[in-house]
Amino acid sequence: MRKAKWAGAVAACLAAVTAQAGRPLSIDDADPVEVRQFEFEGGAGDYHDSSCRHWDFPFGLAYGVVRDVELGIGFGGQFEKRAETLGGVRGPHKHESGISDLNLGAKWRFLDESAWCPRQALAPAVKFPTADENDGLGSGKIDYDLTWIASKALTDRMGMHVNVGYSWISSPKGEDVGDVVHYGVALDYQLTDTLQGVGEVFAENEIGNGGETAVLHNLGLRWNLSDAVILDLAAGSRICGDGTPDFTATAGVTWTFGFTDGEK
Repeated sequence: MRKAKWAGAVAACLAAVTAQAGRPLSIDDADPVEVRQFEFEGGAGDYHDSSCRHWDFPFGLAYGVVRDVELGIGFGGQFEKRAETLGGVRGPHKHESGISDLNLGAKWRFLDESAWCPRQALAPAVKFPTADENDGLGSGKIDYDLTWIASKALTDRMGMHVNVGYSWISSPKGEDVGDVVHYGVALDYQLTDTLQGVGEVFAENEIGNGGETAVLHNLGLRWNLSDAVILDLAAGSRICGDGTPDFTATAGVTWTFGFTDGEK
């Protein structure tokens, strides 16, 4: 089931996840949405290798519940074209489409930044199996994830973000899928007052099945169209490892709105 195999290292890229301030990257930052503010994210993603091409159309909504805490929900649609192989011979392409899995998550910033210490957060998430397992668009199982996030301003224009997480994966029927450790680092750099360059390297390792570590990278841009709207795009590829796409691309929008200006 290709979708299940891709779901680890590119979970954020493949979207339908809780809203992430790190968009268009997989690596998130430690900053929750401000109090009484909403953050809506939507976009489109293209992920493919030699035998499968996958498109996602995600959206997510996060809300700043109290200071340093947000709650989020993610959903979306997906379309996949894959080459069917029978007896070692590749046959015609098969097309599948449907909804994505439903994701619920939270982010709690438990430590503010100081001169030497980064601001830090914990982000738990639960994936519910709303995608069609029979069509190979999901695992049909509930999965859980917990990610530690650290963010630090390196200069007035540059910031660094580090993620380390663990995903508890429920094996689909007839498959042996282990839990996943995922981690990575991202940098952002303010090119102009409204344009920011972003990049990341991130990896996953399936525990217990002897699989090799899969490593990917992404480079992209964020454009502040206004104080409330950010447009983004990014593209990346696999550095090493199996079970991840050869090429990824995504573009989207982040819109912040709310009842008040909120507070940090």
